[in-house]
Amino acid sequence: MPTRSSRSSVLVWPDREAVDRAARQWAKTVAGADPNVLRIGYIGSYARGDWGVGSDLDLVILVERSDTTWERRAAGWDTTPLPVPVDLFVYTEDEWARIDPGSRFGRTAQSEIEWLYGYTATR
Repeated sequence: MPTRSSRSSVLVWPDREAVDRAARQWAKTVAGADPNVLRIGYIGSYARGDWGVGSDLDLVILVERSDTTWERRAAGWDTTPLPVPVDLFVYTEDEWARIDPGSRFGRTAQSEIEWLYGYTATR
């Protein structure tokens, strides 16, 4: 979350590098604790590099399987260690593979995802 500067009333928003570092550490911790996790990445403004004050982090988690409906899956993950608000999308690998590449989300996810954990992790 944003922090208050000790010398002024201005809120300081974490930069992309700080958010990326925190997300990578979070992904490593989450994946290490849950063998069902296959990949973790992010899309949106942090992946594109056009984030700004108030931007959230759009995280994607791919799991091997889930008995929970897609709409309720994100509730099972604690994103509070991350320094900015998070929109979390949790898909099974099969669901991810079926996302329509012609849809806005499908084009976005496929073209800009920054993988943090998994066999195609970047950096």
